[in-house]
Amino acid sequence: MMRKRLESLLKAVGDADRILILPHNDPDPDAIASAVALRDLLAHTLGIEGQIAYKGFIGRAENRALVRYLGRPLRRLTSADLDPSVPIALVDTQPGTGNNALPPDRRATIILDHHPECDAANDAEFADLRSEMGATSTMLTQYLRAAKVDLTPSLSTALFYGIKTDTMGLSRGAGKEDRKTYFYLQRRIDIDALVQIERALVPVEYFQSLVATLQAARMYDRVLISYLGWMNYPGLAAEMADLLLRLNGIRWVVCLGAYKDELILSVRTEDQRRSAGRLAQEVVGDLGTAGGHGVMAGGQIPLQERDPERLALQLGWQVLKHLNIESTVEGQPIV
Repeated sequence: MMRKRLESLLKAVGDADRILILPHNDPDPDAIASAVALRDLLAHTLGIEGQIAYKGFIGRAENRALVRYLGRPLRRLTSADLDPSVPIALVDTQPGTGNNALPPDRRATIILDHHPECDAANDAEFADLRSEMGATSTMLTQYLRAAKVDLTPSLSTALFYGIKTDTMGLSRGAGKEDRKTYFYLQRRIDIDALVQIERALVPVEYFQSLVATLQAARMYDRVLISYLGWMNYPGLAAEMADLLLRLNGIRWVVCLGAYKDELILSVRTEDQRRSAGRLAQEVVGDLGTAGGHGVMAGGQIPLQERDPERLALQLGWQVLKHLNIESTVEGQPIV
């Protein structure tokens, strides 16, 4: 099966000598590792030069440390990168989700993603979309192995970390293939480097944001909602949501924060009966874009001069409504 997928992927690229690889706008470890793996795969099999570019911001200390460890293979996207003659590959994202830099009038040549399929993904030359996977890094490891590409310690470390972070160490949304790949890579990683990445130093602003998040957090039954205010980077909402989900008795966490001209939404859950991605889409609706999968999701809404705190309050009540929490329930502070 993987051999046929590999052949179809390589055929889609055709005789191109370059390719632009786009992860989502604010790439996390899974997106970073998968993009680098695709670049190396195409270089090894077809001799193609791959350029990895992103539109947003890499703010989380661990993610910046991973990029440094890999030799800074990603760079900020420029208009010149979107040359119509250069094919585009989307990694860990899909067209129409609002979280990548694919122009609306461009067709992706390759899409590799583990999130639920979007209708626009059907237009790609080659799309491998497997929502049963916990991480796109699992898929890229399979491609590398099918192509018999040597997995260096640095690439193995990145892919391992991509799986580890997206599945919370195999405890969240991990399937059989994720577990097999996780332990396959574990024997090949640079342990010292992984420790340094996971313990990356954070600025004082991180702790200031943590205090603000805790002070703003309110519990409604088993649901926790917090508005972070204005954020230094868009990934902070997801970072806080991951942390708050560890609170005993909480099944749902929703963190919201403003960044530039958008309100950012991050959803995390331990509830196996409902999908975080579906909840995010229901809450955001036509106001913006949202997506994700069973246990984690995100969204973004253009502010358009709206008050972000008021908009966050409205979305918070929508969350409670969709989770069948009575509107009369008073939120309880956690600090």
